[in-house]
Parts: sequence; structure tokens; C-alpha cells
Amino acid sequence: MTSAQVLLEEIADVGRDRVRGGYSRHVFDAAETELRTWFRERASGLGLHVEDDQNGNMWAWWTEPGPGAVVTGSHLDSVPGGGAFDGPLGVVSALSAVQALQAKGFAPGKPLAIVVFAEEEGGRFGVPCLGSRLLTGALEAGTARALRDPDGVTFAEAAAAAGLDPDRLGRDDEALGRIGCFVELHVEQGRGLIDLGSPIAVGSTVIAHGRWRFSFTGQGNHAGATLLGDRRDPMLPAAEVVAAARRIARSVPQARATVGRIVPNPGGTNVIASTVDLWLDARVPGSGVRSLVEDIAEAARAAAAEEGCEVRVTEESCSGDVVFDSGLRDELATLLGGVPALPTGAGHDAAILAGHVPTAMLYVRNPTGISHAPEEFAEPADVDGGAAALVTVLEQLCR
Repeated sequence: MTSAQVLLEEIADVGRDRVRGGYSRHVFDAAETELRTWFRERASGLGLHVEDDQNGNMWAWWTEPGPGAVVTGSHLDSVPGGGAFDGPLGVVSALSAVQALQAKGFAPGKPLAIVVFAEEEGGRFGVPCLGSRLLTGALEAGTARALRDPDGVTFAEAAAAAGLDPDRLGRDDEALGRIGCFVELHVEQGRGLIDLGSPIAVGSTVIAHGRWRFSFTGQGNHAGATLLGDRRDPMLPAAEVVAAARRIARSVPQARATVGRIVPNPGGTNVIASTVDLWLDARVPGSGVRSLVEDIAEAARAAAAEEGCEVRVTEESCSGDVVFDSGLRDELATLLGGVPALPTGAGHDAAILAGHVPTAMLYVRNPTGISHAPEEFAEPADVDGGAAALVTVLEQLCR
């Protein structure tokens, strides 16, 4: 049997980011396309039938596709400069688990598939879980088609170049209707399992989260020839948002607010920017995420007015609290010997599907507690332990 660890090593050189460190693998770019080809070859080698759906998600079927299917998998794309495990761990574990079940002579009593979702991180087009949002209808097809990457390429153009029909993007009732339950294995993106002293956990909840774009407009000008009193510099109110996000979020229990991307235009060292775009990631348990963002937006408007600038705030995505199916969660925890249940602040495709089908997550311990960075890690023994846990789960669910 090919272990999950060995499969990870097979793709270890694909999409390495020589500037940021870690990996940069974004939907339909060269690295992610290479990974798609690798997955297709690996799955086909196990006798699975691989097909792309209308939204760019890949499905590898062990049996004939049909209703009530047990589906597992994750994603292959990354954030810019991300770690090696976020996404690919769930895919390689699924491949390893299917191979192990085949070696045991197991015959699924239900349809079984591995899915690879497109653009889970939103690293190219800005909307997280793009493939699963389109599949479920959580994102309008017209909105998705118009999304642009940093080079100005639309998602419609990128999808067409990848062989998809942009006019067919959108909710896929046929694919969604086949899913009886979905189990996603993922490296943990925090310290929960370190603190619990457990290599494996099942997911309990995902807290509400979203992304907002703040677009500031001022007056571009010469950095040396323009006196400070004559400036309308959009970088100043943008900087206030960075500080306000931390300051305001601290006053809200369990809130997280992050500015991880700022794009000034034109971006010259000796140029006062004419516009600045920044993206706010906000997460709050319960119903308070939009209230938190509105408080940050008020600080942005005040800072923009003081500098003689304008600001526009656009919601790009927002999802409420997700509670995973309690029956499926408890069944998996019992199957795995009473492993703990773990909440998370990280979003996943499983959270998008949870409103439509019974969904569960398995987390594998990350001894660094770091994710979305090159230091993300899982010990080889825990990697293979996670795949073994998935074997147990799939064998039971497919009886």
C-alpha cells in the first residue's frame, strides 16, 4: 500500500514558492494543474473513474456514481506561501485509504468517491471555497464568472482555458444529490490537539467568518515634491484599518480580525498612492461578524474623511456558524475510540456542504500549531494514523 506520507512526498516539489517559502498553488495555474494531473493518474491507477464537474471540482468514483454516496476528499490549492498539508493531506489520505480497502478485499455497499474541490483557499480569485459554493448554489454563477485575479483574468476566462464551459457554472443539483455524507480529513490549523494530547479529533463547529474589501481613493502624487499638508494619501486610512481591526476585535469575545493583503496603486516607493485596496478577514462565533466589520468600517470612514479620501467597503464572502452533523460526528468519534470533538476558526469545504448533506471532519495533529505558513506540519506517524482512521470510517459508512 502507498502510504499517505509517500503520496505527500510525490508532490512535494510542485508549486514551491521560491520567494515566499512554502507553496503557492492556485486554481488552474501551472502548479495546481500539475496536481490535478497527478491526482487523475493516481486515482485512475486505483481503478477509479475520474471526472470534472461543471464547476471544476474533480470526482474519482470507486463504484458507479449514484445517490447516497459516501464522499471524502479536500483540496489541492493553497494560500500564497502556504504549507504542505493544508488540503493535500485530505486528498492523499483518501487515496491511501481507498487503496488499503481494496487490499483488504473490501467491496463498498454504497457508492464511494474522492472529491478535490476547486479554489478552497480563494488564493487566486479571492472567494474561499469557490468550488463548493458554486456546487451548492451559495455563490451566484454570474458573480463567480466576474471575479478577477491579480492579473485581471476573470474566473470565466480561467475556467474556459481549463476546458470548462463558463455558462454552465453554478449550482449542480445532480452532483449534490449524489452525496449521502461527506467526511473531510484535514490537518489541524491550531493548537487544539496539542493541548488535548490527541493525534486525531472530529470536528464540532466552524465559527462564522467572511472577507471584506476596503477600497480607498485619494490623490496620487510625488513623494518628494508634495508637502504633507497638501496630501490626500489613501495609505493612511488603510493603515488605520489594520490597527482598528486588532483594537476593535479585542473587545469582542473570541473574535479574530486580520488584514493580510494590501495593494497600493501604482505601488512605487517614491509615489503617493492614488488608491489602496485591502482585505479584512473577520471571524466571530454567533451572529456578530457583520457588527464587528461595521465597527471597523466606521473607523475606516473617519480616517478617510480626515485625510480627504473616500472609502468603499464590499463584502466578498460571509458564512455563519456551522455545526457539523451530531449523529455523524458521534458515530465517527466512537468508531475511533472516543477521540475528542474540536471546534475551529478555520473554514473548509465541509462547512459549505454542511447545510445540504450530513458532514463531518477529521483533524490530524499539527505539532507546530501553525498553518497557512511554511511551518505547518504533521508527523509522519500522525499522517499515516489519520489515513488509517479514514479507512475505519469509510469501511463502516460504506457497509
